[in-house]
This record gives sequence, C-alpha cells and structure tokens, in this order.
Amino acid sequence: MNLPKQVRLVEVGPRDGLQNEQQPISVADKVRLVDDLSAAGLGYIEVGSFVSPKWVPQMAGSREVFAQIQQLPGITYAALAPNLKGFEAALEAGVREVAVFAAASEAFSQKNINCSISESLERFVPVMDAAKQHGIRVRGYVSCVLGCPYDGSVPPEQVALVARELFTMGCYEVSLGDTIGTGTAGSTRHLLEVVGRDIPRDKLAGHFHDTYGQALTNIYASLLEGINVFDSSVAGLGGCPYAKGATGNVASEDVLYLLDGLGIETGIDMDRLIAAGQRICTVLGKPSGSRVARARRV
Repeated sequence: MNLPKQVRLVEVGPRDGLQNEQQPISVADKVRLVDDLSAAGLGYIEVGSFVSPKWVPQMAGSREVFAQIQQLPGITYAALAPNLKGFEAALEAGVREVAVFAAASEAFSQKNINCSISESLERFVPVMDAAKQHGIRVRGYVSCVLGCPYDGSVPPEQVALVARELFTMGCYEVSLGDTIGTGTAGSTRHLLEVVGRDIPRDKLAGHFHDTYGQALTNIYASLLEGINVFDSSVAGLGGCPYAKGATGNVASEDVLYLLDGLGIETGIDMDRLIAAGQRICTVLGKPSGSRVARARRV
C-alpha cells in the first residue's frame, strides 16, 4: 500500500468555515483564529474572501484581517478572489495567493453565482492574466464533483472538463469539492481516475464535506489514489448556503488524527489545533464539529 509520506492540509476555516455563520464575527476574532492556526503549524490558511459584503457579509473586513494577522515565514495566507475586482482588492491587501471557484453542475453555478459554468470560467481570464503579471499564484476549486443538490449525480467527465479548464488557465492546483458530502470511497476513486487522466495527481486536492459521514473514508480513498493535499476546516466549521443539508467541511482535527495514525507527516500540533477550534467555537457559542476535539474534552 503506497501512501504519501507527507500531506499538506489547506485550512479553510477562516473563510469557508466562517462565511456561513449567522452572527457577526469581529475582525479581532478572525485575526485570533488565523494566528492560532499559524501557531498550530498549518502551512496554508485561507484567511478570507474579497467578495461583495452584500452577498457574503461575514467576509467583510478581510482587508483588515490581512493587515492585522501575524504572517509567519513559510506559511501561505490566501484569499478567495472570484473576479477581477476581488483580485485587485486582494492585491491591495498584500495577498500573495488567491483562489477562484467554478462548479461542475450548471444548476449549482446558476444558483451560486448567477451564471453558467462557461461564463464563470470567462470571468477568470482577466484574473489569471493579472495574477501572472503580478506573480500571484492561483488555486482553483471545482464544487459539486460528487453530486449536486439540484442536478443530482454529476458525471466525472463533466468534472474533468471544468478542472482541465482551470488547470489550463494557469491554476497550479485544482481542489475537487464534494459540496453536499454524498461521495463514497468508490465514487471518489472513480472520479480521481477520470480527472487524473487530464491532470497530474500531484496537482489535485480533495475537499470533502461530512454530510453523510464519509469524508474521512473519502480522504483515505484519495490517499490510495496518490492525492496528498486536502482542504479541511478547524472544528468542522462551514457548509454551503446553496446546498440544503450540507454540513461543514471535514474537521481539520479529525483529518490530522487519521493522518497521524497512518504515520503521515503534516507538521501540525494537535493540541494547539484543538485549542484553536475550541476558542472560535466559544466565540460562536456552538460546540465543535470535530469528533476528536469532543473526545479529548471528556
């Protein structure tokens, strides 16, 4: 069994995790969360999103967050920048890596960003051009890769088509997102087999939601397929307002426990990670979504 010796976790809690919370979250609390995650040893943190506060009110203040966090050497502090206006705002804030996202489902694309898949990809062309001009790396997301709340099943070939477009545009890595958490180990491995025909597996990442309790199983299946980058969210924060019933991303603590048990290196301190999750959950007034964190508190 050939598993990767090292895995990189992309921590999306400060962005994907917090953007769906109902209550206002202060800039100070966001800064504390990012600094806690840095101290825990996360090498990649998605700090915020440069989108209209009208559509994603919790991401207001991302510029201030970037200005106030303690940026440690060797850590990537990234932001979502879905269009040229967002990219320019991110650039002004000193962001050195951005992410763009597209859907593998036409219905989800329309519901989420009010345009077709092809139109969304067209919006990224000026972003990619500007990023190249300024030496900014761009990471790509594809959502609904293992199912859509509106279209149901999504053909792997359709996912491969969108992922290939992002990769060809210049995204150095493409993260495949199981937005509604309906994927299984079998469907995950089949998806990676199909997408892997077009994109090298060391350029792919997995992004799993735990709606059906299959996220860790799907991560293990992905490890068997040679994937060594996974998105996760501290305390299992997050979800998707456009995907009914979709729970949060898989908890970073739970993924770390799995990887530690497999002898795979991450460089992350479990105790500090759990503490970071507990602190933000106290702010939010909710229990941690991490099974590991809950078990360790007993």
